[in-house]
This record gives sequence, C-alpha cells and structure tokens, in this order.
Amino acid sequence: MKTFYQLMLFVCFINTSIVQAQNNYPQNYFRNPLNIPMQLAANFGAVRTNHFHMGLDLRTNSQENLPVVAAAEGYVSRIKVERYGFGNAVYITHPNGYTTVYAHLNKYFNKLDEYVKERQYKDEKWEQDITFQPGQFPVEKGQQIALSGNTGGSAGPHLHFEIRDTKTEECLNPLLFGFAIPDTVAPIISGLYWYDRRFSTYEPGANGIAVKKAGNVYTSHLVQVNSPEISFAIKAVDKANQGFNLGIYNAELLMDGKLIYSFKIDKVHYDETRYINGCIDYTKFIRDKMGIQHLSVLPGMKLQNYSLSNLAGIINLPDEEVHTIEIILKDTKGNTSRLTTKLQFNKTSDKVSSTGKTLMPNEGKTISTENTEINFSKNTVYDAVNFNAYEKPDSNPNAISNSIVLHSPYIPVHVEYTLKIKPNRKLTNTEKDKAVILLDYGSDKDVVKVQWNNDWAEGKFNRLGTAKLLIDNNQPSVSSGWSEGALVNNSSLLLKGTTKVGDIVSFRAELDGKWLRFARVKDNFIYTFDEKCPRGSGSHTLKVTTVNTAGNTNIQSFTFQR
Repeated sequence: MKTFYQLMLFVCFINTSIVQAQNNYPQNYFRNPLNIPMQLAANFGAVRTNHFHMGLDLRTNSQENLPVVAAAEGYVSRIKVERYGFGNAVYITHPNGYTTVYAHLNKYFNKLDEYVKERQYKDEKWEQDITFQPGQFPVEKGQQIALSGNTGGSAGPHLHFEIRDTKTEECLNPLLFGFAIPDTVAPIISGLYWYDRRFSTYEPGANGIAVKKAGNVYTSHLVQVNSPEISFAIKAVDKANQGFNLGIYNAELLMDGKLIYSFKIDKVHYDETRYINGCIDYTKFIRDKMGIQHLSVLPGMKLQNYSLSNLAGIINLPDEEVHTIEIILKDTKGNTSRLTTKLQFNKTSDKVSSTGKTLMPNEGKTISTENTEINFSKNTVYDAVNFNAYEKPDSNPNAISNSIVLHSPYIPVHVEYTLKIKPNRKLTNTEKDKAVILLDYGSDKDVVKVQWNNDWAEGKFNRLGTAKLLIDNNQPSVSSGWSEGALVNNSSLLLKGTTKVGDIVSFRAELDGKWLRFARVKDNFIYTFDEKCPRGSGSHTLKVTTVNTAGNTNIQSFTFQR
C-alpha cells in the first residue's frame, strides 16, 4: 500500500512538472491577492459574450470590502475608474516583467485614493485612466492596495485578477504561475457536435451527438455523416474543487491516432479577445445559452497562440470506412477526460439550400437595399454568411425610415461595419441634429448619433439585428430619493438616470456652483458625503446637467439640507 501511495505522489509530481515545463512562467512568485483561500468563480479563457475571460474571478464569500493585497513587490503603474468594464482597477508593474491587475474594487488604499480624488476634482471628471511613474506608489508583496467590491461590469462581489506581460500587454493564464488552488476534477463533457464543412458552420449548423460517461471516459454511438468534409465541436466545462463551471484549457482532436487539431488557452491580448466568437458556435451561445467550442479553425479566425497553425481540424472522408475519433480535454493541473467514438461517411442526399448575398471571410463587401447600404470590411466575419438584408415598415411614430433587417443577431461580426440609411422624408437641420440609429439585437439595443453624409445617415455597429433611423427629442433626466429641501442624513446621495432612447452620455453635478464627484453605477449616480458637504453645513442647491445620445440636454436643480 505504501508503494502505491508513493507511486501516486510521483505521478502527481510528474503531471505538475509537465504543466510547468510547458511554460517559462515563474512559479510561486505571485501570492494570493486575497487573505482568504483562493476559490475560483471563473478561470482564464472561459467563454463570455464577445470575449474570453481574461483572468481569474476570485470569490470573496459574497462580501465586499475584503482587503486586496499586492501579489508581489512593484509599483502602481496605472488606475482606471469606469462605469462598466473593470469599474475601479489597480495595475501593479513588477520587476520580473509582469503586471498584475485587480478589478471591480470599491476603494484604493488611502494615499492612492486621495490622489485619484484630487485628480477627479481637478479634471472635474469621475472616469479616469491615470498612469504613474515607478517612484510614486511603490508597494511591497502582501501590502494592502484596495478593498474588494462589485463595481463596473461585475454581476456580484468578487475580485477579478489578471497577470500580463508588461512589454506586450498580453494577458497570461494565471493558473500557470503555481497558485495553490485545489483541483482534482477533470473536465466534464456533455455534448458532441459535427458540422458539414462544405458549407458554413452557420448554415445548416450543428448536428448533435449524445455522449455517455464512465468515469473520465466518454463514448458515443457510431457517428454517420452525409458529408465527406466535416468538423467537430465539444460542449464541456471544467471544474475546480469548488464546483463553479470553468472554461476548457486544452483540447486535442485525433483521428485514427493522428493529431488533427489542438487548442490551448495560455495567453490572449485584449485586441484579440473578440476572436472568441470564431472559436465557438456563436448561434448556440447567443440563442440557446450553450457554450460549444469548435475543434477546428474557421476561415476568419485569426487568434494567435490559440491553435496550432498547421492543424485546421477539418476532417476529409474520401471513403466509407470507419475511423476512430478521440477528443482529449485537460485542465492546467493535468486532469484529463477522453471521448472516443467511431466516424463513417454515409453517402446520402447532401443537398443544402444556399440563398442570399454571400458575405465571405477575408473579403470586403457592400450590400444594399433600396434605402440602405451596409459596408463590410474583409475582417468582418469568421465564416461564410448567406447575408439577407431587407426593409419592412416600422410603426414607431418617431421612425424616419423603414426597419432594416440585417440578417440575424445570431451571427457574429468581428469588426465594426458602416450602416447607411436614407430617411423617408426631407429633414430640417434641427431634425438631422437629433437623429440616431437604433439597432435592436434581441438581448439589448445599441444607439448611435448619426453622422450625415449628404442625405445619408451613417453609424457604426459590431452586431447584427434590426436597425431604424429615429428622431429623438426626449430629454434625459435624473430623479432624487429625497423631498425638496429635506434634511439628508444618509451617507450618500443617489440620483437615478433615465432617457427614452440611447444613454446618458454626459452627467455633471454642481453643489452650490462647484463640481461635485458622483460615481456612476450603471444608470445610477452616487455621491458619498465628504468634506465637500459635511454634516451641519446647512442648505444646499444641487444643479445637475445631463445629455443623452441624441444630444438633448436637461438641467435640473434639487435642494436639501445637511
């Protein structure tokens, strides 16, 4: 028995050594940025809407204001304050060539917090992106740098933690740096899919294959396909010992024992993270909330350092023989799952309809309707799209165009395209100044202020859906939670912003004639009382100016006592 346990320890050591040998990242240089055990809510490379998850989401026991500490010595090189995204974030540059990032924070350490506050009042601007010199805010390993929170695009209290290459700014997989996060759970496979690659992966789409599980080994029935050219995709999640669904780190696809595709999520640059949409079945992800990852390269997917360049994953079946398919999934700890199946080409009817205006990867194209022009660059799509654009009447009384159906919101685009719409009547200059294009893609809407090119309204978008041209004469507004002239004993003032179309793009608050720092949390504006408005300071007038996407401006005044 002793020999068995010694053997198992040796195997675990070998697995860990293999994983570490795959990279040159320093092991155990960085410490846990929290003073509680590291538990993952999300890992590096997990599938997110329009991006890979670029770091670790560390659980904070569903609490805010836990101490966040520097993972190693260095200096604060940058901070960000923003409505969405990271919210409040700290960047620390380290002498070993790496930068760590800590996001969704509530508060910086006192000296830094005061600096940022002074800068906000000097600039009369809440959102900030400030860089620092090495001597301004040096930190030691383990020094408290902030309090954890739920700011920015966070959906619940946690700490988002990244490790970046300082020189290239690539985000690196923190799990390759030797953090002590218990993980003995292999990836879990719940589905296998194949695609007819004579056509686009979007049309006719995925063909599902049921899988059976026995331990960490999965099987399926014989897969018979009616195409001589196919690819596979896998529905799977990884789990650490805490049980959250995590992303897959490494996948390999073999046919008859030969490797034909492999991906590994070691590093991604923010400039490339949108390529996630070319690595997944986007239609399934957006429409059905299913994370299915391709085990092949789509023709417009150009993400570097993700898949091996000489292995495209396209399976050619020149005969009707039975072939063995094996899919191997691994996490950063070496925990492994395998799926094996048999594949056979069965010649049957292979007719697939193909209609519409085809939009191809790596080719620019302009597609037009009677009153619309859509200009796509060569980097717009990941796979061929039988693009269908058409107009239909719109019942909105403020609409000055038909509704323009731009194919489907379930097909991704990688870069912005330009949409031009001709209004259905002659507009005055005042109307032109209040014109916006609204794009509805089902789960949300994007609204942009029109740029006019003669009589054409132009806007740029990075999703497909249904667009229309509108005149927006509605003013934005904010509402207070107190009665006029009331005594406010709360620790903060809250204003709720609303606008009928688009967004509030500008907010300015002045207390008795002087700019006052309000933080923005989605559509709420919050001022935390400080020395600018101390208790017992009497009656005050708060003047608030808001501007929406169309440029409509509203000035409101509120009074209160403190």
